[in-house]
Amino acid sequence: MTKVTAYTKSGSKQAEGVTLEKTIFGLELNAQLIKDAYNAYLSNGRSAQPTTLTRGLVRGGGKKPWRQKGTGRARVGSIRVPNWKGGGVVFGPTGLENHIVQLPTKMKRVAVRQALSVQVADNRVVVIEEFITDGKTKAASELLAKIGATGKVLLVVSEKSDLIDRATRNLPGVVVAQATYLNVFHIMNADDIIVTKSAMTEIEVWLGQKTAAKVAESKVTADKVDEAAKPVVAKKAPAKKPAAKKEKAS
Repeated sequence: MTKVTAYTKSGSKQAEGVTLEKTIFGLELNAQLIKDAYNAYLSNGRSAQPTTLTRGLVRGGGKKPWRQKGTGRARVGSIRVPNWKGGGVVFGPTGLENHIVQLPTKMKRVAVRQALSVQVADNRVVVIEEFITDGKTKAASELLAKIGATGKVLLVVSEKSDLIDRATRNLPGVVVAQATYLNVFHIMNADDIIVTKSAMTEIEVWLGQKTAAKVAESKVTADKVDEAAKPVVAKKAPAKKPAAKKEKAS
């Protein structure tokens, strides 16, 4: 089991860290798999925008420059041939290229596990109780500074909100990602990764062996333990009302 540093929602460091699942955050590195997933993310983000014109698409060149024989020059049929200046391009991009690289779902999830394991081994992952913000960039910046997150920061939350987006979108180098949408590109490029507790639970369900029912059961058990630890306050019994007197019959 691996332990990482934990912080409260105000940014104060907790005495005890958070124990992470070894099957998710303690895997050995497979560099080739991470490279394939990294390059696949970049390839899938490409758009086929560059285009060139072939000799048939370039304007002009319909007339033969000179007659076939008798001039001493090389024969040529059009001024738009590829070996002439202003001519068409051979085998250039057409705008119809498909750059999509498909990886099996299992491979992508294993790659995410290994990327997280690499960052945990480098002490770049911390857990925060909850990322609460009122939408102000200054408050979010101060919280990240208190935690010690610098450079490229990846903030992993269970669900994105308008307040979180408004508070972080103007902070340079800060990327907000939903737990179930993590990818190798953002994980490997991050200098610090901050994960909320609720997001960590979703990651364990998404990438680990736990099911949502087991996680919910563990939460209920933890709540019961907390309730059992609370001091029991004895409730006072309600005062009894005096019985009404029966009127004697005359």
